[in-house]
Amino acid sequence: MTRTRIPIWTALAGAVLIGVLTALQARINGQLGVRLEDGFVAAVISFGSGLVLLVLLSLALPAGRRGFRTLRSQLRARSIPVWMLCGGVAGALTVATQGLAVGIIGVALFTVGVVAGQAVCGLVLDRTGFGPAGAVAVTPARVAGGALALVAAGISLTGGGARQVPTWMLVLPLLVGVGLSWQQATNGRLRQRLGTPLTATLVNFVGGTLVLAIAALVHVAVVGPPASLPTDPWLYLGGATGVLYIFLSAAIVSYTGVLLLGLASVVGQLGTALLMDTLWPAPASPGLAIELAMVLVAFASVVVAAVPWRSVLRRRG
Repeated sequence: MTRTRIPIWTALAGAVLIGVLTALQARINGQLGVRLEDGFVAAVISFGSGLVLLVLLSLALPAGRRGFRTLRSQLRARSIPVWMLCGGVAGALTVATQGLAVGIIGVALFTVGVVAGQAVCGLVLDRTGFGPAGAVAVTPARVAGGALALVAAGISLTGGGARQVPTWMLVLPLLVGVGLSWQQATNGRLRQRLGTPLTATLVNFVGGTLVLAIAALVHVAVVGPPASLPTDPWLYLGGATGVLYIFLSAAIVSYTGVLLLGLASVVGQLGTALLMDTLWPAPASPGLAIELAMVLVAFASVVVAAVPWRSVLRRRG
């Protein structure tokens, strides 16, 4: 069956939307973690609600039922490697870090750490051909785009906010960025095997929920459960938001490659982070001027990496 191609700019617009949704989820889960005073319980609530939604969609939609039958038959035949089922571990790290850190450092500082991890890991994964698009040439433009993304991350460290928080709160988002790039590539390959991003996303949430449930049980056993659950409905939308952006990632990564998907999502993440942190600043937010500079440099990184410069120069010549 021939797959319908979509224009690269359409795919990149989808990647920007992924970034918007990622930033929204970060803020929701971060605030839930603050209200519960327990980032692990906030993370399992978010991932668990997403899993329930995915199970219902998989049962209701023909594509979901078909994808599940394919998954079951391939698992019985042992034709899917175990590592391809482990994308949810990276998702669990993402949601746990959101619950633990974003309420303190803000969406922007969280995002720039993710940027740095995605930029470096995306280049490596594209060069080695790990993603579903196969080996993607690491051109000078892509390297320059990745370097600009790192500059955007570095700008955040010029503000006073980064000096007010523990080092681990800055290191974890970097690891999240590495994990997200690997997760996007892994989910894209699993989607190719199963024929639908819906089932690939379901597998992701099953694994992530299991990991987070174990972590939350251990944490609650040590420190005790939260005193009460907040009643604001929007605090429980993190799972649904995660379902949507992981679904989109699995669907479009084969069109963009891992690096471009990560860079374009950065624009959506930082733009949304700028808006949210302006309207609702976190305690360790670096400030409006620094966040605006980060957004502009991140946008430049995507333009540099995405524009087909050889074709442009050839036409001008």
